[in-house]
Amino acid sequence: MSPFKTTTKGAAAFAMLGTLAMLPGCITVNAPEEPIVIELNVNIRQEVIYRLAEDAGNTIDQNADIF
Repeated sequence: MSPFKTTTKGAAAFAMLGTLAMLPGCITVNAPEEPIVIELNVNIRQEVIYRLAEDAGNTIDQNADIF
């Protein structure tokens, strides 16, 4: 192992420690005062109408004598 690589690794480690020393030591996370509200406005009308139409068509086909 050459002395140049050892010096480079030592310099890199020293630089990393210096960078870490400049970072703040504590991170705080506080919960919000109000509850988180997620509004989901989902339109399922089309699917329900399609299912009802399919069911109605099947009922009519099965009971053709009634209609």
